[in-house]
Amino acid sequence: MPSYHRLGEVPAKRHTQFRKPDGGLYAEELFGEEGFSGTYSLLYHYYLPPAVEAMEALPPIRLEAADEPVQRHHHLRTTTLPTGGDALTGRQPLLFNDDIVVAVARPTEPMTYYFRNATADELWFVHEGRGTLRTQFGPLAFGPGDYLMVPRGTTYQFVFEGMDNRLLVFEASGPIALPARYRNEQGQLLEHAPYSERDFRRPERLETVLERGDYEIRVKVGERLTRYRQTHHPFDLVGWDGYLYPWAFNIHDFEPITGRLHQPPTVHQTFAGPGFVVCSFCPRPLDWDPRAIPIPYYHSNIDCDEVIYYVAGNYKARRGIAPGSITWHPRGLPHGPQPGAIEASLGLRETDELAVMVDTFRPLRLTRVATELDDPAYAFSWQVARAR
Repeated sequence: MPSYHRLGEVPAKRHTQFRKPDGGLYAEELFGEEGFSGTYSLLYHYYLPPAVEAMEALPPIRLEAADEPVQRHHHLRTTTLPTGGDALTGRQPLLFNDDIVVAVARPTEPMTYYFRNATADELWFVHEGRGTLRTQFGPLAFGPGDYLMVPRGTTYQFVFEGMDNRLLVFEASGPIALPARYRNEQGQLLEHAPYSERDFRRPERLETVLERGDYEIRVKVGERLTRYRQTHHPFDLVGWDGYLYPWAFNIHDFEPITGRLHQPPTVHQTFAGPGFVVCSFCPRPLDWDPRAIPIPYYHSNIDCDEVIYYVAGNYKARRGIAPGSITWHPRGLPHGPQPGAIEASLGLRETDELAVMVDTFRPLRLTRVATELDDPAYAFSWQVARAR
């Protein structure tokens, strides 16, 4: 939630002398988006931020697109993805375009280094697992249902409490924010918004580490991955303030909007990014008109691709879907309830579904990894059996 926040010690005026107990100067860093025109924070370091001892190239992170000869609907069974790796090496990209990469990670290994994505804002959804996201802005504890928003350029390290972890990851080409229609001219959330400022968690304490040693930071810029080594700990901030920092929001704090008749997916919008929106489908009462059809009507994706990650519950419009499933309904093809689902839904008063959806306004591509998870029969699941 981009509101002003401050931790630690900062000088009374920015860009002025701010001295250590021994008389030396702290190093001020502007951490900002869009050059000097976007959201930013001012960070105060004990050591010089650019100081590095060594650097070396690591294997690049490349997205390998699959050859998809036809346009069709897809069901990706991500529960078959192997576990392993850490929060960086364990993520498996499944869908992508120039605006977003959609990946799933099932990490089991600790991060023995620190990571900085200098190309993309990252939005993590924690399906399973608990732990702490350590950043230079301070730590954020997380658990199931948490969205973790990590601005580009943030130096971080995931620390998991156990081995059973499952996370959905979005890498965005630009800032991820709250929809403008939920906010007033001052940026405050409006009364009709499906959440309030109280629902967003920010770092509440600094983790200042002034020790010296050998520290590895991996920095990703585009496909390039570089390993830097420095003799000071990356969490050397003694204070910071501003509007740009990591934060957390739990999907169970999203307040669903319902109506007498079925509401479109736009009422479930949670975040907005360049070329995409993220929606949260949460347990809620269903439409109360006696003639209402309480599940989605058929619709055509003319201008967007629809991706749904299923978290829990019974998604009434789909058959064969389980937690961890991903459906991808690309543009140009209508989709909606499968045969029999509408009749079966009549009279329902509530739903226990929990899912995360992303709609992209540019076509997505499937990765080679995703083809191994794909159920080709899904594209024919709307076929009604013919009477003999």
